[in-house]
Amino acid sequence: MFMGEFHHTLDTKGRIIVPAKFRKLLGDSFVITRGMDGCLFGYPMEQWDKLEAQLDKLPLTKKDARAFTRFFYSAAAEAEFDKQGRINLSASLVDFAKLNKNCVIVGVSDRIEIWDEERWNKFSQEAEDNFEEISEKMTDFDF
Repeated sequence: MFMGEFHHTLDTKGRIIVPAKFRKLLGDSFVITRGMDGCLFGYPMEQWDKLEAQLDKLPLTKKDARAFTRFFYSAAAEAEFDKQGRINLSASLVDFAKLNKNCVIVGVSDRIEIWDEERWNKFSQEAEDNFEEISEKMTDFDF
């Protein structure tokens, strides 16, 4: 399981170091794509295959399903680590997530997320401020 928050920098060539504990869980290659809330999602191949199977079940006749799968798959790319534990992010992914030099890599159960640090701080503060309200709205969830 992925968990934790790590701060790293994106270099001018679009490379970012992934924490060693995440590299081990991601494996030799994994998939990185557009995520929700303005971040990037990174999935180990096994998890990507499960997600892909779910997306394949979406009805082709539904406009929203077509739009979602196009958006999700069109930016997806297989990533591998270099000798320094870095991955190279495409310009389109960097632009989508508005990544600047300072980034945050977050472990979220079955995936990693890569955030621009400023955007992460804003999201994190809003979530913290509304945590109790959010938790009350969740159904079928007990601590």
